[in-house]
Amino acid sequence: MSMAVVGLIAGMALGFAGYFGGFGAFLLVAALGAVGFVAGRFADGDWELGDFFRAREHGDRRR
Repeated sequence: MSMAVVGLIAGMALGFAGYFGGFGAFLLVAALGAVGFVAGRFADGDWELGDFFRAREHGDRRR
């Protein structure tokens, strides 16, 4: 599935949640979508938990 289709589905889900459930439901769907995205990245092996807690060295700074 292309990223455009995933974005379309996510946008439609947020739109329906905002329309039918109000702003609170919109925020809940957005937050749960973000949690699902992060969990999916961990499951795919793209991210590791140590990446967030590892100290950066001086040569690693991003500009």
